[in-house]
Amino acid sequence: MPILGDSKKFSPPKQSYFESLEELDEWAGTSSPVFDNTLQLYPRANGNEQRGRLLVCHDYKWVITWIIRRASLLYQSSISFSHHRVTIPPPGWINASHRQGVKMLGTLIFEGGGEQDSLRLLVGKLPKSRTGPVSQPTTPTSLPLSPHYARILADLAKKRGFDGYLLNFECPLVGGIEQTRALAAWITILQAELKYKIGDHAEAMWYDSVIINGKLAWQDRLNSLNLPFFLSSSSLFSNYTWRNNYPSLTAQYFLSLDSTLTGDAHTYPHIHRKKLHDIYMGVAGWVDVWGRGSHGNGGFGSFKAISHIAPSSLGLSVALFGQAWTWESEQDKPGWNWDSWWTYERKLWAGKADPAEEITVPAMPPLKNGESPCEVGVHDVFTPIVSYFQRTPPPDPVLLPFHTTFSPGVGRRWFVKGREVFHRPEGWTDIDKQTSLGDMVWPKPIVSWEGEIMDPEGLDLPNAKSQICMDNAWNGGSSLRLSLVAFGTESENAAFRCIWIPVQSLATSVGRMYEASAVYKLETDVAGVDIDVALSIKGWESSPTTRYPKFDIESLPSEEMDLGRGWSRLKIRFNLGNSIIGDINRLSSMGLVITIVSEETTQPLAFSLLLGQLNVYLSIPSSIPPHVTSLLWAHFSPSEPETTSFPNVSASLGVLTWEISTSFLSHALPRITSPDDPLAAWPAQPSAEAWFPKLLYANVYALEYQTDGTPSKVEDAIWIGTSGCGYEGMRNTFIVQSGIALSSTPDTAIAGEGVLRIGNGKMRFYVQGVTETGNVLDWTRCVYVDM
Repeated sequence: MPILGDSKKFSPPKQSYFESLEELDEWAGTSSPVFDNTLQLYPRANGNEQRGRLLVCHDYKWVITWIIRRASLLYQSSISFSHHRVTIPPPGWINASHRQGVKMLGTLIFEGGGEQDSLRLLVGKLPKSRTGPVSQPTTPTSLPLSPHYARILADLAKKRGFDGYLLNFECPLVGGIEQTRALAAWITILQAELKYKIGDHAEAMWYDSVIINGKLAWQDRLNSLNLPFFLSSSSLFSNYTWRNNYPSLTAQYFLSLDSTLTGDAHTYPHIHRKKLHDIYMGVAGWVDVWGRGSHGNGGFGSFKAISHIAPSSLGLSVALFGQAWTWESEQDKPGWNWDSWWTYERKLWAGKADPAEEITVPAMPPLKNGESPCEVGVHDVFTPIVSYFQRTPPPDPVLLPFHTTFSPGVGRRWFVKGREVFHRPEGWTDIDKQTSLGDMVWPKPIVSWEGEIMDPEGLDLPNAKSQICMDNAWNGGSSLRLSLVAFGTESENAAFRCIWIPVQSLATSVGRMYEASAVYKLETDVAGVDIDVALSIKGWESSPTTRYPKFDIESLPSEEMDLGRGWSRLKIRFNLGNSIIGDINRLSSMGLVITIVSEETTQPLAFSLLLGQLNVYLSIPSSIPPHVTSLLWAHFSPSEPETTSFPNVSASLGVLTWEISTSFLSHALPRITSPDDPLAAWPAQPSAEAWFPKLLYANVYALEYQTDGTPSKVEDAIWIGTSGCGYEGMRNTFIVQSGIALSSTPDTAIAGEGVLRIGNGKMRFYVQGVTETGNVLDWTRCVYVDM
């Protein structure tokens, strides 16, 4: 994570997994805290119900390579997977998923040696007391079924903030069909507990493993041997060694099932209705050097498997497993870094940015027994993953303010309002800081002419490229670089050129008023050329025949239009009006309108800009006076290992905590002359939706006291890190490491050349909040605490 000290000293939160159900019982018997720093999930719109969906599943070991797919805005669910009995998604993973409206599931797994625990799961925790039935029943019954672990697993998901479980039973069930029948029934109990405690979006997904007789026999598809488990679960995750005709066989089998099994809202309301997209065909993302048999051989050959699943036509969904391949396969090569990794990622997911780029597709593995060769043309040419799925935007900003600094959750530097405060050449990772990368600019931006006064006759559209820039940013560790080349021309129309570049898809509600802001920086100063940048929003035209009504857009003045260091802020207010007929939610795209005015047009014109931050949030009605966000207090607790619950605090100096507050500007009270006057003494805050401010994170600084016993100026304070989800999932918390070398420059601090080490003298800590609308609080609204 971005922190001045040794990030390796931070471990995952305690109890990130349990090795046995006995350990889970021990957790349930203690007073465990609720993780209050995880975002609530607002599931993204489902889109076309006839099309398949995408799920990604990751091994916990490969944390650093998981993050980027949050930005693709393609999928509905993700899974935190490991080989522990119960895997709990890390808080940062949960936030990165929920920020995009994506479910995050944990894992319940039983592998070799798990036979006894798989039986305990069903009968529950047995007491140590001597107990038994009053008398023997005369009617034989099956294995007794207890809700004990269903309740505990649902409690765990609720307290930790995730959305359900992948159920993986990869060991034989010795009780045979009696145990498997009870297991299928237990899954429905788990689903009921999850939905009651988490919400209707909760999910219990069955992994294709044991079959109805209790034997471990992967089917690689849906059939009668695993059907009861699918019917009892939310969805099915098939094994990934299927033959090329298995997706179509799966679809045919599902469509042959009677509605008495798959459910119908009117005739069978007691059955959770199943659809084709509830079946996820497994695809192994890694290159299959271990002979695991995924169709297409993984890696850049994964598209071959997806082409058979055909989510856009057949309607099945895709479960992509093991995407750490993009880092794992290359990490030991000379010169490999975050930039080259992102290029690899971008090619796999979004495709080529330049036709000259090369993509090496692995050779097909040998045909399986009974498998016919694939038809010519099915998957002859590499196709990026994004091509198979419909784009679905993040949650409506009415529900969750949209914020991005175009961060893939990795970086080398950290910036606060354009000023570099930290540099670690080997890089840092922090999934909690991951935001959308701008889902409409990859593999390259789409440029179109803009404006009714623009005459494009005789002109070619400028060529545009996109890049994640990790060396210059507004807030956080990166920004989005847009590079454009306008071609030289003799046309008189080239003196005035205006283009539109969509950057980010959004879901917006009819009749609601929004505000949006963008922070940008022109990197190129071209003599004789005026370049103007504006922020705008348009209806998302998904096809040439789609025409959405125009937004009403108003440019807003900003107190800080010129932000310094070359950065500028743009602000608009917009809405879609109340007269629109149709869906409440409309798909739209937020982007930039760039105007180029030049005298000399015969020579090519090249320039670039950095988009440092983009925010969209609900606009408060003008009838409600604005409130002022501040930090109220900060507190420093010295380390007491015997009482603290935070990881590695014993090796740290202590824990910083703080609280956020809001206050109101003065307001002239109306004259009220009678108790019956229909007047309110002051405007009320919104009562139907949340308005109280929240923090994304806080920047933390340290300052030494001078020899005269007074602190230096706050401007001299040294940045030492950011808060986030690395601290047991608790909000407004920062662990202070001892011995951090302070310096006025980031590089010398890392080298250990600081003028002071934290813990060796009297210090003052400053906490600087960053709100969910992307505003860095002014120092007058921040707090300090002395150590």
